Amino acid sequence: MSALLLWAYSTKAGLREKANIEQATVFLNGAELLSSAKVTLPQGESEVLFTNIAGDVNQQSLSISTSNNVAVQSSTFQNNYLSNDNLSPKAKAIKDSIELMQVTRSETDNGLAVTKEQISVIQGNRKVSGDNNGLSVAELDKLLTLINARLGKLLDDKQRTEKKLAKIDEHIAQLNKQLAEEQKRSYQPGGQLLVKFYAPVATTADVRLSYVVPNAGWRPTYDLRVDKINAPVKLYYKANVYQNSGVKWDNVKLVLSTGNPSEGAQAPVLNPWYLAFYVPPQIYRESSVTAYKTPLIAPGAPRAKMEDIKNSADEYTISGMDEYVNVDNSGINTSFDIELPYNVPSDGQQHLVSIKSYELPATYRYYAVPKQDHDAFLQAQVTKWEDLDLLPATTNIFYEGSYVGQGYADVRNVKDTMNFSLGRDKKIVVKREIDKTKRSVKTIGTNVKETFVYTISVRNTRKEAISLTLVDQVPVSNDKDIEIEDKEYKGGTLDETTGEVKWLLDLKPNETEQVKIGYTIKYPKGKTVVMR
Repeated sequence: MSALLLWAYSTKAGLREKANIEQATVFLNGAELLSSAKVTLPQGESEVLFTNIAGDVNQQSLSISTSNNVAVQSSTFQNNYLSNDNLSPKAKAIKDSIELMQVTRSETDNGLAVTKEQISVIQGNRKVSGDNNGLSVAELDKLLTLINARLGKLLDDKQRTEKKLAKIDEHIAQLNKQLAEEQKRSYQPGGQLLVKFYAPVATTADVRLSYVVPNAGWRPTYDLRVDKINAPVKLYYKANVYQNSGVKWDNVKLVLSTGNPSEGAQAPVLNPWYLAFYVPPQIYRESSVTAYKTPLIAPGAPRAKMEDIKNSADEYTISGMDEYVNVDNSGINTSFDIELPYNVPSDGQQHLVSIKSYELPATYRYYAVPKQDHDAFLQAQVTKWEDLDLLPATTNIFYEGSYVGQGYADVRNVKDTMNFSLGRDKKIVVKREIDKTKRSVKTIGTNVKETFVYTISVRNTRKEAISLTLVDQVPVSNDKDIEIEDKEYKGGTLDETTGEVKWLLDLKPNETEQVKIGYTIKYPKGKTVVMR
C-alpha cells in the first residue's frame, strides 16, 4: 500500500530525477552512500521524486543539502516494490532463460502443428487415391508407396518434436522452480525518496544526498608472500566488499572504514550490581562433551629470544595500488580512500578490492609442537606492524611461489612481534614417542604414581642449517591432592606457571637431535586423574 501511495505522490509531483551515486563509504557493517542530482524548481513549493536510491535506508542518517537558497521542507523514503529491477541478478538471469526457452517452445510447437497438418492431408489423399478407380493397379501402388514413405517420415518427425517439447517443458519447470527459490531469498529492492523543496525564486539547484544502509560491509584479508628465506615478507592488504542495497554502485569512489555505526556511539553506564544466592534450576538432561579440533596452523608464537635468520630490510616499502589509496588514521577510525572507480553490483556477493601492499622486515624461524602436530612450521616474525592499520583477518600464504594454506592474523592479541606461519616444512622430520621402558604405574601407600617419559627426535633433511624452537609441556596441577614430580626436560626451559617447555635447537644438514621430557603424577589411590 505504501508503495502505491509513493507512486501516487510521484505522479502528483511530476518532477522525477535520478540520483547518481558518487561515493560509498563502506564500514565493517553498513555503508554510507553519497549521491548527487540537479533539479530545476519553480518558485514556491514543489516535490521531486529521486530514484536510484538504496532500499532499507536508516532514515535517521538521511542528510539532504541544496544550493541557491533552496530549502528542504520534508522528505519521505519508501522501498520501490513496483520496480521491475527488484529481482536479484541471479533471478533476472533465470527469468531471461525462461523467456528464451518459451520462445523456443513456441517455435517447436508451431513446427509440430505444421507436421500434424501435413499428416492429415496425406492421410486424406491416401483415402482419395484408394477410391479413385481411374488409376491402374501399378500407378495406384506407386502412389500409395510414395504417400506411405512421406507419411512415415512425418510420423517420425512428429514423435521427435513431441519428445523435444516434453524436454523443453521439463526444463522450463525446473527454471520456474529455481526462480521461485531465488525470489524467496533475501534480496533488497531499491528505493525512492520524495523530497518537498521551497525555492524563493525559480532556479536550478544542486542536491546532495547521503544516508546509511545496513546491507553492506567489508572484511579484510591478507596475502602473505615470501619468495625465499632472508627476503622480506610481502603483505597485500585486500578487502572483500559486499552490498545488497538494492542499487548498483557504478564507477563509485570507494572509502573503506574500520568504523561500525551499528555498534552505536553512546558510552556505557554502570548500574548497581546486586548480589544474590544462586538457586539451581530443576533441569534433568544428559550431559554432552564437545570436542575441539587442533588448528592446522602453528600455535601462537612464544616470546623467548632465539637464533634467527635476519634479512637486511630495515623499513617497509609501499608499491602497486598504493599511489591510488590514501590512508587516514587521524580520527578514531582508519579509512582507506581509494581514488580508482569501482563497480559493485547489488548481489550480496563478495568482491575483492586491493588496498595496500607492503614489504615488511622479518626474521624467520622453525617452530614445532609435536604433541599437537608432527610437522615443523616455518614462521616469519614481523615487527613494526602497528603502523599498518591491520585488522584481525584470514591470511592466504604463498611461499616460494606456491600457495601453502591459510592462517589467521590475530592483531588484537599480539604485543610487539607478529608471527605468520608460512606452512609446513616436510623436510624437517619430527617424532614424539613414549618411552615404554620408563612408563610405570606404582601404588605407594595411599597414593598412586604414574610416570611418563617421551623421546622427541628432530631431523633436518634440508641442505642448509636451521634453528628450531621445540615446544612441549608437563602437566600443571590446580588441585592440592595432585602433585607433579620428577620433571625431566634436560636442555629446555620450563615455565612453571603454564608447564610449557622450550628447546632451542640448531641442526646442521642431515643432523638428528633428541630431547626427553618426563614427569610423574602423584594422586590419591581410588581416584582417576583426567589426562587430556
